[in-house]
Amino acid sequence: MTASTTIPTIKQLLAEYDRALAYTNDLTADLTADEVTWRPNEQSSAIGWHLGHQPAVAHYMVRNLTAAEARLDPPLDELMDSATEESQRGDLPEVDRLHAYRDTVAERVKFRIAAIDEGNVGAPAQLRIIAATLMVAVINHEYQHSKWIGEVRYEVHGKDLPPVPTSNLLTEIDGYQVVTLG
Repeated sequence: MTASTTIPTIKQLLAEYDRALAYTNDLTADLTADEVTWRPNEQSSAIGWHLGHQPAVAHYMVRNLTAAEARLDPPLDELMDSATEESQRGDLPEVDRLHAYRDTVAERVKFRIAAIDEGNVGAPAQLRIIAATLMVAVINHEYQHSKWIGEVRYEVHGKDLPPVPTSNLLTEIDGYQVVTLG
């Protein structure tokens, strides 16, 4: 599908964020704990790491670019940071904790971005530009890691893939679903 050439609104980007989160959930909903924590080797990350990394990056970006929020789960944030050596990414928390973290981060992202969209911040016009660009990055990052999750789901665990999300904001580039700006 070809993406629109118009710049999306914050509301459209929030809807796309929900679509991206739902796709990740669809990819992982029926996986066992062993499938979520499986790693081909010590230099690779498990699906569970990606499930925590996606929201860790989203919250880091939102709290550092739009509002000085406290970290939600410092030990989890550290584990899910890309700077953490892959060999140190094996001691993952329970899947329920990862999903709770994802849900909490999604709530914070939506709250902050909606506040910006509603103008309930200082410099609302400037922050709307930051929020739109940030949301594109967060959405594209979610889809980027969902692609890897999907590959492992299908190629390693032999499970069918759910339908790839489509919307007028998405296009496929190099095999990845992405939102483009104009």
